[in-house]
Amino acid sequence: MSIKTIVFIAVGLLLLYLFFTVGAPFLLALVVAIFLEPVNQLFMKKFRMNRLLAATISSSLFTIILIGLIALLGVKVVAELIAFFKKVPNYFENANSMVDDLMLQAQSLYQNFPPDTIETLENWLMGLTSTLTKMVGTLSNTVIAFASSIPGMFIFFIVFLVAVYMMSFSLNTMKATVLSLFDDKSQPQVNALLNNLKKSIFGFLRSQFILSALTYIISLIGLLVLNVKYPLAIALLIIVVDIMPILGTGSVLVPWGSYLIITGNLYMGVGLIVLFLVITVFRRIVEPKILGDSVGIGSLSALISLYVGFKLVGVIGVFIGPLVVIIYMAARKAGLFQMKFKL
Repeated sequence: MSIKTIVFIAVGLLLLYLFFTVGAPFLLALVVAIFLEPVNQLFMKKFRMNRLLAATISSSLFTIILIGLIALLGVKVVAELIAFFKKVPNYFENANSMVDDLMLQAQSLYQNFPPDTIETLENWLMGLTSTLTKMVGTLSNTVIAFASSIPGMFIFFIVFLVAVYMMSFSLNTMKATVLSLFDDKSQPQVNALLNNLKKSIFGFLRSQFILSALTYIISLIGLLVLNVKYPLAIALLIIVVDIMPILGTGSVLVPWGSYLIITGNLYMGVGLIVLFLVITVFRRIVEPKILGDSVGIGSLSALISLYVGFKLVGVIGVFIGPLVVIIYMAARKAGLFQMKFKL
């Protein structure tokens, strides 16, 4: 493999990483623009519109439908989120009071014990208190991070909508610009690569949407069975936290369940822990299969790419890892990579 090829791959991986971080709204807008392209072509052929008018109408229809869905489904969720966040400080105050009471009760019980036993018990209680404090702190940070991300989500949404209009109008120009970077002989291969990528990436995004939707449904059903207040909002919080770096569903359900068990609500506390285990096992079993079927790569390849990507660059790697495999497979189908080893 030549140095030029290595540099090209490195730059491509860097751009892919940037697309999934700072360029996420533009990447999402590009996907939507590709999705709207058949509608644009229909308007241009059937109604003899120019591309600007067709793209404006299709993008406006998409925006209206999206905002309508958010208005219909989001009102209830937002109302529950507001009510839930108002009560979060009370939960933390109750947790601190509970820890202090446990310490006082424990001290009154072991005052007459031998000194060595008292020291051992105090060390154990200090460790327990530290663990509980960390759990409460983790849950607090999760809630604060979610609440503080709302203004950023709004800006993301506005940039995304504007980018949908711009990319829908200039999609054919963007493709022509990319093809112009290659010589005439390579352009058919690059065009085939882009077509394969389009199919695979749509399958990848569809698989992620399916996984998030299934996780939300499982979370919602579990919360409803446990008779938890604000189930829609909490299930949404679980989904958001699940895609955040390092955290995962355990950052919400495990501290919350542990707190409830210690405070005496054994049924709900154990139920939340069981719900966390069900979600975790479900995702680990189903994710490679759904991902492999959607993008046309094997379950083992999907699992390896998910794990390696996560280990290398965190949660972003969960998306980048499979995409690297997708791009490589698409490039091979297009004839760009035909590596064979001769012994």
